[in-house]
Amino acid sequence: MAFDPKRPISRREVLKWGAIGTLGVIGGSILNPSTWFGKTAKAMDKHELHSVLNNQKHSTMTHGYDPGTEKTKGLEAAINALTDFDYGKLSTRADGRTVREYELVAMDTEVEIAKGIKFSGWAYNDTIPGPTIRCTEGDIVRIKFWNGSKHPHSIHFHGIHPTNMDGIEPVQSGTEFVYEFEAKPAGMHVYHCHIPPLAKHIHKGLYGNFIIDPKKPRRPAREFNMVMNGFDLDLDGANEVYTVNGYAFAYQAWPIEVKVGELVRIYLSNLTEFDLINSFHLHANIFNYYEVGADPEARPTVTDTIMQCQGQRGILEVVFPEPGKYMFHAHQSEFAELGWMGFFEAKV
Repeated sequence: MAFDPKRPISRREVLKWGAIGTLGVIGGSILNPSTWFGKTAKAMDKHELHSVLNNQKHSTMTHGYDPGTEKTKGLEAAINALTDFDYGKLSTRADGRTVREYELVAMDTEVEIAKGIKFSGWAYNDTIPGPTIRCTEGDIVRIKFWNGSKHPHSIHFHGIHPTNMDGIEPVQSGTEFVYEFEAKPAGMHVYHCHIPPLAKHIHKGLYGNFIIDPKKPRRPAREFNMVMNGFDLDLDGANEVYTVNGYAFAYQAWPIEVKVGELVRIYLSNLTEFDLINSFHLHANIFNYYEVGADPEARPTVTDTIMQCQGQRGILEVVFPEPGKYMFHAHQSEFAELGWMGFFEAKV
């Protein structure tokens, strides 16, 4: 879209023009339509726009949207994602090392992100976010990745591993690659596709949490998994829906039940595209926050609100002192009103 001095400019457009200007200075050739990157981006944008124009049957989420409490397929997926940790298939290598084996399949799919609203995405194992991979520091992690999508994809794991396991090389459609490395360091990590155009591949849903437990176990706690994300339904480069674990208002409709006095641990990450930061705010309480969480003995930040840029993650620990419903949400009001809001319900 050409710049028109007579037309009001939104905040998002200012950020978009600024990013383009920067790229033009430090690496403008990457956006050249004649490059492989440019051709790929152009072809995918054309295909996606065609899909949107031909599938405008979904509802539009606006401020004041009523999510209701019906337990739809998408809502059930978000509820299950809270406590579904994939520890892999366990075996012992000849040298005595523990091996955990996982299978991830990239696929083109459609997921329900709110009642009556569907999103055409790319997903690992048909869910957005993908499975939460969990292991212990020192385990040998082996991930068999099959690309069942029409597009090249990969898996890039945050953490320490050999560069040939870094997931920056494309795995072509209809082929397999095995990622294998020692899990380290302990802490809260993420994984995501790393094939350009990167914003497209992440926004479409190819990401998930990757938890490496320390060899000395953390204190017993009730544990939850949360991935903050957003969805751009009309392909304008700005999100219309914001969620935790892929479904808007999931934990407002069905609050997360906890017990008064018990330790609650939350593994939180931000994989939101098109917005510079996301955040987590808890009402009527405070929590301990461990950035990345590699050291269980580290001194935490004590707060009720934290911010994360894309790919940033950490561990929250909190105790609810008395019965009641404790609201939590993004502290960007727009995000909260467009789906990123929920409750913990503490019971005796």
